[in-house]
Parts: sequence; structure tokens; C-alpha cells
Amino acid sequence: MPRLTDARKELRRAQITEAAVRCFGRNGLERTSITDITAESGLSTGSIYAHFRNKAEIVQATARATLAQRAEVLGEYARDDNPPDPDELLARMTSVIDPVEARFGVQIWGEATTNPAIGAIVVDMIDRLRAMVRDCVASWLVKAEGHEPAEAREKAAPIAHRVLALYLAELLRIALPGEGEL
Repeated sequence: MPRLTDARKELRRAQITEAAVRCFGRNGLERTSITDITAESGLSTGSIYAHFRNKAEIVQATARATLAQRAEVLGEYARDDNPPDPDELLARMTSVIDPVEARFGVQIWGEATTNPAIGAIVVDMIDRLRAMVRDCVASWLVKAEGHEPAEAREKAAPIAHRVLALYLAELLRIALPGEGEL
């Protein structure tokens, strides 16, 4: 059997983590099995286990992949010649929240309270998101408001904290079932 290239391995891992997010969002972390992820991904069980030792590794990889997607978008905002102001940044961030990913994110937060490995990922994820939002806000303060970079970073920190808190609140709101969906 031919060996997979590194690029092909990454594509397979992405295929598995994307399927896992859908399963976790639909069934919950506890009720999702490797069999569910296998069926959702269209891969064999052997292929799943060739990339991940167990469900816990899939959960961790999925949490990291979700952060990477957010990081890419926030990085684009910060590098833009006309970075968004904090209100527009929040509007952009919340407008692209996927309900399935939101449900997965909230479940990961719950798991973080009792699982140290997941807890470390969540803390790192929130710290990194806050830093990225701070960079976006600092970029806006420099480019649109004319602040010096050092002053902008200092002023951006509390603003980023509030923007991220509102983003996480909206993520939770979207994750919760609407009226009549319980």
C-alpha cells in the first residue's frame, strides 16, 4: 500500500475533524462515537485510527482546528489597510458563527472544566483569540485613529477583552436551542 504524503495526511485529518465537528454539534461530545465520525467522514475505521489514537485526540485536534480557522480570519482583519473598528470587528466575527461549531465550542468549554488537556487548549485558545483581537484593534487605532503603535497596543487590550467577551456571549447564544427547539 502506498504511503500517504504529508499533504494527504493533513487533508485526511481535516476531513476527520470536520466530520467530528458536525457529529459533536449534532450529538454532543459524549454521545458521539468513533463509528459516528467514521460514517460522517466517509472513511474507514482503520483510516480514522491511522490518524488519531482515540476520540480524545480527535476532540483536541478539532478544538485546535476551530481556533486556526478563527485565527486566519482575524489575521486578515488586522493586516487590512482599513482594519475594522471594534464594533465592526465584533459584527464581522459574530456574523460568521456557525451554529454547529458554536455547539461544539460550548461543549468544549464544559469539557475543559474537568479535562486538563482540553482545559489547556481552551485557555490557550481564548488567550490567542484575545491577542488576535487586540492586534486587530491596535491596528485600527494606528491606521484609523493615528495612535502610536505602543500606545495603541496598550489602549487595545481592554477593548479586546470586551470584544472577545461579547463574541463568546454571542457564540453561547447561537449554540443554545431557540424557542421550541428543546
